[in-house]
Amino acid sequence: MTLHLYFARKFLWMFLGIFAVFFLLQALVDLIEQVRKLDSSTAAFSDMMILTLLNAPSGLDTILPLIMILATVALFIGLARSSELVVVRATGRSGLKALAAPVTVALLIGVLAVSTFNPIVAATSKRYQELFQKFASGGTDILSISYEGLWLRQGGPEGQTVIRATSANPDATVLYDLTFITYSPQGGPLRRIEAREAKLIDGAWSMREAKVWPLAPGQNPEGSAVEHENFTLPSTLTQERIRNSFGSPSAISIWDLPDYIDQLEESGFSARRHTVWLQMELARPLFLTAMVLIGAAFTMRHARGGGTGVAVLISLMLGFTLYYIRNFAQILGENGQIPVMLAAWAPPVASVLLGLGLLLHTEDG
Repeated sequence: MTLHLYFARKFLWMFLGIFAVFFLLQALVDLIEQVRKLDSSTAAFSDMMILTLLNAPSGLDTILPLIMILATVALFIGLARSSELVVVRATGRSGLKALAAPVTVALLIGVLAVSTFNPIVAATSKRYQELFQKFASGGTDILSISYEGLWLRQGGPEGQTVIRATSANPDATVLYDLTFITYSPQGGPLRRIEAREAKLIDGAWSMREAKVWPLAPGQNPEGSAVEHENFTLPSTLTQERIRNSFGSPSAISIWDLPDYIDQLEESGFSARRHTVWLQMELARPLFLTAMVLIGAAFTMRHARGGGTGVAVLISLMLGFTLYYIRNFAQILGENGQIPVMLAAWAPPVASVLLGLGLLLHTEDG
């Protein structure tokens, strides 16, 4: 038990050290990128620092498998060079037993990454997007979904327009049973529009069965209301902007993701992308465990055997290959070419089996 705790503590410190190094490197690179992007904006250097710190958790979350496999490689190379691994084997312990502690730590880190670090990443990513849009373009367009329906906001020289729709088509370019309320740049309401249907065309909303109420002071809105069979309202929104307004599923906490998926489906959107992400997050501890097994399979041997550099290179290349296969499966799942569960769980399970197979071959020949 003491030996397992020793290996677990050593692996944890190795992981935290590499994690800290990547945090510093990423923060430095991202700060330079923020300065480049916001050079012509009104953002101060302190604002760029805040943006860098808010964006750091998302980047670290992405490269967590790489950090895990590097920590494993560093651990077992250190144990081999200090001959600690040789002593452990001399006591009669197999390599698989020596691997129990790092695997357990990797599983716990994976569970913490999903349950705790994921909400932190979601919160910081959302705040980063809000601040970046504010500094870069004023953040005039936004989309949100709630149980009350679909909400959009568009901006322009004439002021802001708030849009509420009961439902929409999958890409939110056609809205149904909707209300437009336009506000002047000074903040007062200008008009209200209700329509049965509105379709987003180039630079405008094309409405069907619309009724327009002027809301200027001193007018009777109902008395001045006009009904239109077809009505066009200028818009700064585009299909690409609306799609980007959904943001990444990683910007939503895993605890809120099931409800968000339900809201998307109730609003008429496809939630497949978010469903795939949810299942991939749940499978993350298994994939991080696979990274430990892959790293150990090539480095859990005596340093005097030679070829350590080649073994490290092969383990890293194999880890990168599995990571890209996992991402490729995610794309296939999001596009509907393979089932969601297969896209999310097949790569981690296959990676674990591959790592176990390599370890058994190494240990037992």
